[in-house]
Amino acid sequence: MSLIGKEIVEFSADAYHNGEFITVTSEDLKGKWSVVCFYPADFSFVCPTELEDLQNQYEELKGLGVEVYSVSTDTHFVHKAWHDDSDKIGKIEYIMIGDPSHAISAGFEVLGEDGLAQRGTFIIDPDGIIQTVEINADGIGRDASGLIDKVKAAKYVRQHPGEVCPAKWKEGEETLAPSIDLVGKI
Repeated sequence: MSLIGKEIVEFSADAYHNGEFITVTSEDLKGKWSVVCFYPADFSFVCPTELEDLQNQYEELKGLGVEVYSVSTDTHFVHKAWHDDSDKIGKIEYIMIGDPSHAISAGFEVLGEDGLAQRGTFIIDPDGIIQTVEINADGIGRDASGLIDKVKAAKYVRQHPGEVCPAKWKEGEETLAPSIDLVGKI
């Protein structure tokens, strides 16, 4: 079963953010758009490249009213140590959630048999409903730049019921209004 259209699982977890330990709950993701990016482990190989890439998109995402959260099954203490040790991770300004209990990863259905989170990216609307899911195999890094257009499309569809965004849609381009008149004409 797909998680699309489902409400996020309830959770409360410790996180590292801008030099402080904080608590993040599922309620914190509501009332705004959120991107939740799961990754296997701190102090690893592909993960720092992805998280740095996500940081490179962070300002634009924030400008769209989106908060970003990264999640691994490491603790918030390990997140801090990695942030302090790595040039790439040291740039991160978004919230890094620890999931040592595996509850969040399991709830988002990205917990691997090895006990590590898979590479899952979720866009969540202000009601806490999952709008997009992308899950990559462990050796395939993600490109965070695609999140910008996906967020814009999700926001557009939410604000314009009855319209949909076609493939490669960019903000300001034409959308579609599905109806019987369009069947077989696209």
